[in-house]
Amino acid sequence: MNEWLKFVIAVLATWRVTHLIVYEDGPWDVIARLRKIAASGFFGNLMDCFYCSSLWVSAGATLLLGAPPRDWVLVWLGLSGAACVLNRVGTEPVVVERLGGTQDGLLRTESGESTDLGETDPSGGSGGG
Repeated sequence: MNEWLKFVIAVLATWRVTHLIVYEDGPWDVIARLRKIAASGFFGNLMDCFYCSSLWVSAGATLLLGAPPRDWVLVWLGLSGAACVLNRVGTEPVVVERLGGTQDGLLRTESGESTDLGETDPSGGSGGG
């Protein structure tokens, strides 16, 4: 099998296994049970973070690829990085919206004008010098 094809398959496998560990319950809720057992310890935290889990999954995939030892670090980080890129591409973008009617002095108004920050002083002073 072509080396590039092996790498692409390893990237997809790394993404799939990492996604299973972090976001899914698994068949027969096996992953959910493991997550409950791991709780908030090292392995529990590992199962909550895609980036952390992808490093460990890609380490195993690197060994399975049979890459020469001099290439292990590059292949390991490349698999993890590619899985992280796939994860970012496949998720909905984060949209920050203004909460109903509240005025935040640090944000610009919708017309693009900045708000007056000198109106109130958190220390109780007049805000002036």
